[in-house]
Amino acid sequence: MTASLRLLAPLTFTLLLAACGSQPERPASGTPTAGTSRPAAPPPVATPRGGGYYKDDGPASEIPDNLDQIPDAVPRWEPLHRPALRPYEVFGKRYEPNTSVRPYKARGLASWYGKKFHGQKTSIGEPYDMFAMTAAHPTLALPSYVRVTNLRNGRSVVVRVIDRGPFHAGRIIDLSYTAAHKLDIVRNGSAEVEVEAIVPTGSSTSYAQVAPPPQPAVAQPVVENTLPAGVYLQLGAFANADNADNLKRHLVGELDWVREEMHIVRANGLHRLQLGPYATRPAAENVAERIRNALGYKPTVVLR
Repeated sequence: MTASLRLLAPLTFTLLLAACGSQPERPASGTPTAGTSRPAAPPPVATPRGGGYYKDDGPASEIPDNLDQIPDAVPRWEPLHRPALRPYEVFGKRYEPNTSVRPYKARGLASWYGKKFHGQKTSIGEPYDMFAMTAAHPTLALPSYVRVTNLRNGRSVVVRVIDRGPFHAGRIIDLSYTAAHKLDIVRNGSAEVEVEAIVPTGSSTSYAQVAPPPQPAVAQPVVENTLPAGVYLQLGAFANADNADNLKRHLVGELDWVREEMHIVRANGLHRLQLGPYATRPAAENVAERIRNALGYKPTVVLR
């Protein structure tokens, strides 16, 4: 998914997240260190077509040759990102994020996201680094840490969860490229995994819901107050505009066949991601059905 619609990812949102939204610092040598936030965006990565879960996503043209030596994320207590804890809606499904780090274990499909989102803002405001040990999840508190185990081969990694997503039916977590590589799921694009939250020891109070530290300047999402009359498809609704923007970026890649524009419109305290306008309701319903077939969720039809 922020980085995360993610979001959908090998979403993520980034589906998206909020409503369908996002990792550790890499030294100059190109080997990421385990752990936490980075002061600046990662370097750009070349983007040849092909590979990965998204149609135009995939690995970079130049992949570091030491991915197996990149250390796992090291769990630690750190402040939660308040905007990423708010409830949101994607494709008509409401998500209630955890507001604290707590025990969690689930099994399902993991996917991954790569070059298309490399350097883009995640749900906690940090730039996504496809070579760091990070991930996106729809409801876990951000940031937090989980152990992901490939149930086919028994391989296991620890990642820092900093983004929202995936928002594709049946998928429970979106991994960074490096995490997916270490689990040996890059080539297949997805795999059955077990995800278990890691609750760090040593402090029970550091995860207070405090404001995040200042982040590097990033482009602000384009938010509209009104839209022309017509028929629209609502893809998600978020209290935070950045989360709506994260989902938008994820869906632009996932739904690259749509002709209409995606808009973030603000009304009644929510930022709604809507697609359109369509001239008629049947035309909008046809597209909604195609989206349901592709992603497993059907958008809501909205008349303006």
